[in-house]
Amino acid sequence: MLFFRTFISRSTAMQAYKPAPVPGFSNANYVPENQVPQQALGTYQAGVGVGSYGFQPHTMGIPAGLAAPPIQNQPIMKEGTIWMPIPPPLPSCPPGLEYLTQIDQILIHQQIELLEILTGFETNNKYEIKNSLGQRVYFAAEDTDCCTRNCCGPSRPFTLRIIDNLGHEVITLQRPLRCSSCCFPCCLQELEVQAPPGTPVGYVVQNWHACLPKFTIQNEKRMDILKIDGPCVVCSCCEDINFEVKSVDNTATVGRISKQWSGIVKEAFTDADNFGITFPMDLDVKMKAVMIGACFLIDFMFFEHAGDKQQRTGVWQ
Repeated sequence: MLFFRTFISRSTAMQAYKPAPVPGFSNANYVPENQVPQQALGTYQAGVGVGSYGFQPHTMGIPAGLAAPPIQNQPIMKEGTIWMPIPPPLPSCPPGLEYLTQIDQILIHQQIELLEILTGFETNNKYEIKNSLGQRVYFAAEDTDCCTRNCCGPSRPFTLRIIDNLGHEVITLQRPLRCSSCCFPCCLQELEVQAPPGTPVGYVVQNWHACLPKFTIQNEKRMDILKIDGPCVVCSCCEDINFEVKSVDNTATVGRISKQWSGIVKEAFTDADNFGITFPMDLDVKMKAVMIGACFLIDFMFFEHAGDKQQRTGVWQ
């Protein structure tokens, strides 16, 4: 009888006891099977930097057994760099180009290579691609062998890979080996833009002109979409150099590719350049990607030797 009374008392006490729900769950009646250590909960509760980037994590169902929902869509922090938040996928938009639907301006900063400064040995170019807020949108890296870089110089053929903040290659730029002399108008510069890699979305084609840099932006079907007109002398001091992006009939200015003045020291001792690209917000993302490709082609053609005796001062070297 004594054992039976003790058992009833313990059962009543267990029914009266109801532990507090684990933080992160909206169901107040949920009782976890196993208590999670407080230190593990704090890892998720901190939510480092979630509200400081202007977006909120996705709402999602919580499977049983997890202490709290993982944070989604958070920028990747690397060496103090803030990445642009990941936009949602869009139908009919090549994967990785969703970023371009939200911006009308791009800043491209070429990284300074100490090996080039100290030895003059040409290395693969690397670029940071940012939005107007300074958030990194993409990272671009040249993929060219040593012999080609140092034998062909700025006229070299190259493959340039553009990577998003998840480490995925979203755009590939391919430049074949072409002539850089006005004596061969049938073999002018050209750049193919692929997004995703292996799928052409457009081309940048140089147009022959005796004294002006001119290019045509084409879609994947080789139809002319936009024109690019540059200045007669692509060399200046203490000011930007602008390449105007216009409609096919040259009646309207659509955007601009600008080589920005970087300061006397950087201009004199390095070939690391800064560029700015502006385009309409509603421009097709494929054409925005092709305009980025045009910027890289212009950099190699006219500004890769900036700061030395081989600097280009016109269309032809």
